[in-house]
Amino acid sequence: MSTELVLSATALIGIAVLVPVMMVLTAVLGPRSKGKVKNEAYESGIGSMIGGADQKFSVKFYLLAILFLIFDIEAVFMYPWAVSVRELGWFGFTEMVVFMLLLLTGLIYILKKGVLNWR
Repeated sequence: MSTELVLSATALIGIAVLVPVMMVLTAVLGPRSKGKVKNEAYESGIGSMIGGADQKFSVKFYLLAILFLIFDIEAVFMYPWAVSVRELGWFGFTEMVVFMLLLLTGLIYILKKGVLNWR
């Protein structure tokens, strides 16, 4: 057996034993506090939730979240391109310019539609 395999198996067994032992030690030795305040749900600083579970939210929140995801994923596509821009040459540069122009067109469209206006 190779030394890397033995080392990997030892590390895996060590982690498999150490994680449950730490969880049990935390449960046994950790501090406990019980009470009304401790058992309440914490909602981002709001003491108690106002309204019911069937409360309606504005579509603007969901629309903004989707727009954020779209433009965030765009940044994820730009990282590999930035790493390999020299190997891709002018073809890769042209492809990224087209991609960015499409995104800019979408941004201009949502700005003209007033999606980001909260009034």
